[in-house]
This record gives sequence, structure tokens and C-alpha cells, in this order.
Amino acid sequence: MSTETASSDLTVNPWEHLQVTLNPDGTLNRDRHFIPVTSATPNPVLSKDVPINPSHNTLARIFPPHRATSCSEEKCPLIVYYHGGGFIFCSAAWTVFHEFCVTLASELSAVVVSVEYHLALDRRLPMAYDDAVEALHWVKATRDEWLADHADLSTCYLIGNSAGGNVAFHAGLRASASHDDLEPLKIRGLILHDPFFSGTQRTPSELRLASDQTPPLAANDLMWELSLPFGVNRDHVYCNPAVDGGSKLSEGVDKMRSLGWRLAVIGCDGDPLIDRQVELVKLLRKKGVRVTSDFAEGGHHGIEITEPEKSKPLVQTLRSFMGRLGLVRAWSVHRMESPRKMCSELFFCLSHRMKLKGS
Repeated sequence: MSTETASSDLTVNPWEHLQVTLNPDGTLNRDRHFIPVTSATPNPVLSKDVPINPSHNTLARIFPPHRATSCSEEKCPLIVYYHGGGFIFCSAAWTVFHEFCVTLASELSAVVVSVEYHLALDRRLPMAYDDAVEALHWVKATRDEWLADHADLSTCYLIGNSAGGNVAFHAGLRASASHDDLEPLKIRGLILHDPFFSGTQRTPSELRLASDQTPPLAANDLMWELSLPFGVNRDHVYCNPAVDGGSKLSEGVDKMRSLGWRLAVIGCDGDPLIDRQVELVKLLRKKGVRVTSDFAEGGHHGIEITEPEKSKPLVQTLRSFMGRLGLVRAWSVHRMESPRKMCSELFFCLSHRMKLKGS
């Protein structure tokens, strides 16, 4: 970690870059920031919006896999997805996140629940984390027919991109502490894609890519300023989990480890935030958590979301990660049953995984 506390690039006006202004009442005006959205619809891709907490205006956009619309009796893994947007932008309806969830449902044969959570300034952190965990409790209790008929609640993964990766991480920490209350929902792993973290001291990658525009550091700093609780800086644990050696995470991380959860952290060295992500991997491994990391060369922050044609390697990484956990789960589920049944299930998982790797 660099000891330099360099300020953001002063040539960049973050308000102009993000195309936002403050309203007189302290809320955020996003009118100039145009984001294309896609409505939930049965055609051409099946999806629907379901309220989570009507009083909070939160909802879930659900995507079943293509095979779930057939008469298959086998239930599918469940992905709870948290979109990005620096805590101040975007929604589950933003077109690129909608399309990415379509890809996840189709390519991973999973039911995807994309969560609409509160944004700043209207609701600063930890409100997004509260919404994220409330969504998990909604999933375990809902009678929605798509989830009831097609989702295997005992095989759940939390996935998030950018700020959503941050949300998935902190929601996972909270969920691990109350995992018994989430039954029959069982979280098997967390996948953090280009997770959004920061700190007051600049890292080498932030200094090396200081002129990066996706977004520039000044914009990152502003998004944190607008979303963190009043009176704290970027070394708050929400923003910098490595602060004080990660001591503020110890209880939640210890619980994740004891539950056998695995984590995957995925990014690229064209992202100014990569050093933060590598640091998180090292921190979690030091605390005994099983972490898979996949850092590609080149690229930029969120490239697989904004350039869908480049998402294939990411999907393959997710497939491999989820397939590995599926194999472990098959062993644990059947270890007390007959050897013939256990071996049969393990053979199926291995064959299925080899088929996916070859596809």
C-alpha cells in the first residue's frame, strides 16, 4: 500500500463527470445522467419484478433459466445478484445489468434474483446492506411460484459487480451471523466482481491508472463521500475492509470460514481498484477463508458488464467456481447415505463439470 495520500486528479470535475448535482433539500439530481433501462417482460426473455418491501420501495427482478420453463424436475442453483453503480446510480432494470442477469440465468442454469436496493444520497450506507439482507430473508420466505418451483434454496450464491460486489461482501458478513434464521436458504459462496473499495491512502494501481476514466479517482471519491455515513472518511470499514488489519471484519469472516463458505474475487489489472481487491484476497486467506482469485490482464472496471461480448471468460470462471462447490455439496449431502448413491451423485457432478469445461 502506498503511503501517499495524493488527492484526486484536480483536472477532473467529478460532479460534471458523473452528471449529478445536489438539490436544495440535499437529495441528488440525476436528471442529466441518462441510463437505458429494460422492463421486466415475458418476451423475448422471461423475467418479472416482485416487491420485497413495498414500504421501502425495494423489489426483486427474477430470471428463471431457460430449462426451468420446461417440465424439468431438477431444481436450479439460486443466484442473488447486486448491481453496481457506485451506490448512487443504476438499478436492477438498467439494461446492461438486466442483460447480464439473463446471461447468468441462461449460461449457468440458475434462477437469478436481482435486488433493487436504496441509493445515496436518499439513503446512505448501511441502508444498501440492510436491503441486501432483507432480500435474503424475503427469498427464504416468499411463496413466489418461480422460486418455489425452480430454485434450490440450499444452493445459493451472492454475486455483485462493483458497488454490488461491496454489497455482496457486507451482506454476506451479516448473513453469516444469522445463517440459522435464513433456513432453508443456504449460502454456499460469494462472488465479488470488480468489487468497489477504497481508502484514504492511494495504492500503486490507483496512482498508475490515475487518468483512467471508468470512472476517474475523483469520481470514485465523490461517490464514497455521498454514500458513506456522515462524519467518516474512506478508511471506514464499509469502504476499506483492510483498515486496522481487517480487525473489524474478524467476527463475520470467522463465521464465514466456520460455515465453509468460499469466496471468489474477480477483476483485471486495467482497473485502478485492483490493488484493493488483491489486498482483500490476501487478508481473507490470512484469516483462513478459502478464496479463489482471477485477475485478468488489461481491461477496465466493469468491462464484462459494459461490453457484454467480453463476458465469456467471466461466465466460465463463475461456472467453474459454482461447479466446484456443487461437487463438494454432493459429497456432504450423501456422505451418510449409501456408498452406491454417493458415488453415483459424485460421478454425475464430475461428468457435468467436465461437460461444462469442454463447452
